[in-house]
Amino acid sequence: MVIISFICALFTGKMESLSKSILDGADSAVRLIISMAGVMCLWTGIMKIADRSGMTEKISKAMSPLLSKIMPEYSPDSPAMKAVSANITANILGLGNAATPFGIAAMHEMQKTNKLRSLPNNSMIMFVVINTASLQIIPTTVAALRQAAGSAEPYSILLHIWFTSLFTLVFGIVTAKIFMQKG
Repeated sequence: MVIISFICALFTGKMESLSKSILDGADSAVRLIISMAGVMCLWTGIMKIADRSGMTEKISKAMSPLLSKIMPEYSPDSPAMKAVSANITANILGLGNAATPFGIAAMHEMQKTNKLRSLPNNSMIMFVVINTASLQIIPTTVAALRQAAGSAEPYSILLHIWFTSLFTLVFGIVTAKIFMQKG
């Protein structure tokens, strides 16, 4: 796209417009990153505090009845399930960036006890589905993006996000359960 834009601008004599658009786009990107940095730092810090205070362990215990049915290969008190719970909690808060380190830790812990090292087990696949669909109760990142773009009501899409994230999560889990390998 960049090359095509450059060629079109060259042949139509609009290089000045292309240069201005490039600089305006870069300026907008930097402003967006700076405006979101505060929100992301706040929530990432809150997730770190929650993890160190033992709150993620309590959340893990609260989620364990459901997660043990969905991911039976791991015990509810395992490090893998603690990381899965932390990841799900961060996703519920709409913190995709804060959820990523917990998701990586969860997959690392799951892989430690995986019998077939070259293939993911059913619980690992289910975790990827849950992480990708991610139920969001407080869509922090989306609200920050909307606010940075000038929205007067950045949380006005709350009901839509609740519905779509719940629907995709349920659909993903059901679909994964249907196609899971037995044994």
